[in-house]
Amino acid sequence: MGLILWTIIGGIIIGLLGKWVAPGDRDKIPFWLTVVCGILGILIGNYIYKGIWDYNTNGFDWWRHIWQVVVAAILVMIAASVTGRSSRKV
Repeated sequence: MGLILWTIIGGIIIGLLGKWVAPGDRDKIPFWLTVVCGILGILIGNYIYKGIWDYNTNGFDWWRHIWQVVVAAILVMIAASVTGRSSRKV
């Protein structure tokens, strides 16, 4: 249960950071989709990082978290383009 809770909390943080660094109109997606992008960013970012570099590091691993944010930003951009929500009012 603790791992699920930390994944959700991390997903919120990583998703918001990904939304912040993503270029373009990224405010089109709802908050729940930002969290999903963050959770997927954590999982996919860890997988990519583990495949390229040594996963067992001592201390706080900045590169792993950078990969997570970059993947989350890409997912936020994809989600914004797929959802197609418009912020304009007619």
